[in-house]
Amino acid sequence: KSNIKWKPNAQTIAGGNGKGNQLNQLCSPYGIYVDHQQQHIYIVDYGNDRIVKWKLGENNGEVVAGGNGYGNRIDQLDHPTGVILDEKRKSLIICDQGNRRVVRWSLQNPNDKQILIENISCWGLMMSRNGDLFVSDCENDAVKVWRKGEIGKGKEGIIVAGGNGKGNKLNQLYGPTNIFIDPEETIYVSDFWNHRVMKWLKGANEGIIVAGGQDEGNSLNQLNHPQGLLVNEVGDVYVADSHNNRIMCWSLGSKEGRVVVGGNGAGQGSNQLNYLRGLSFDVENNLYVADFGNNRIQRFNVDNKD
Repeated sequence: KSNIKWKPNAQTIAGGNGKGNQLNQLCSPYGIYVDHQQQHIYIVDYGNDRIVKWKLGENNGEVVAGGNGYGNRIDQLDHPTGVILDEKRKSLIICDQGNRRVVRWSLQNPNDKQILIENISCWGLMMSRNGDLFVSDCENDAVKVWRKGEIGKGKEGIIVAGGNGKGNKLNQLYGPTNIFIDPEETIYVSDFWNHRVMKWLKGANEGIIVAGGQDEGNSLNQLNHPQGLLVNEVGDVYVADSHNNRIMCWSLGSKEGRVVVGGNGAGQGSNQLNYLRGLSFDVENNLYVADFGNNRIQRFNVDNKD
């Protein structure tokens, strides 16, 4: 929905007990995925080389992938960055960035693990409604898609955004991180080093700047190393403005954004963030943030007082 407001002070719903590898701790969390049905959040615990499932309202998480030291064995992860839940197959699909691969871990059978894509410097990923897998390829400054029947078959993937070398032209990306795919297969990309969010319509040869693109900075028309990305049904772009420690909303067609939470300097306060990464909504539009520098996951609840 448009024009939602959130309470300025967040609740810590995971971590927040210092940096560490205990089950009540996180170390530099990256991607997050909220499972609405089960009331769980899946957290990419980057510094601990693991994925943690945390039931909302509980004090401890449960390791559901990795956690066996960093390495390239099939039961290990190396600095993962993104995770999604494949609800149909009851499995996690993980950007295993340090191992340059995308892997699948079954949530039902601990021995069922599979490398889906090899030799990719992946960062963010998302599955479309019909089961195609989109992945950002940081090294090649591109977003690629693997169609449903090609996932895990050793195929190369098709470039659907960028792929024209590093740069800031409209047909280029420079360090794409998080991505969002809408039902029309429009691709939104956090173009990290260009400090902008790009929108690529299906089949387009170049993108449209929908947030930032005015160099690095903290004005309302600027971003500073964008990461987590969500887009609602009317095309409002919500972006984790990482180095500005704020989340911004850019309405469709607007030349500047508005700060929705954070923006109070880097810090540990409940209204502060510290180098945020992933974003997620739940069905009630509460906003979840991977607060990387504070080793915690924050939830900003919708403010219904209006």
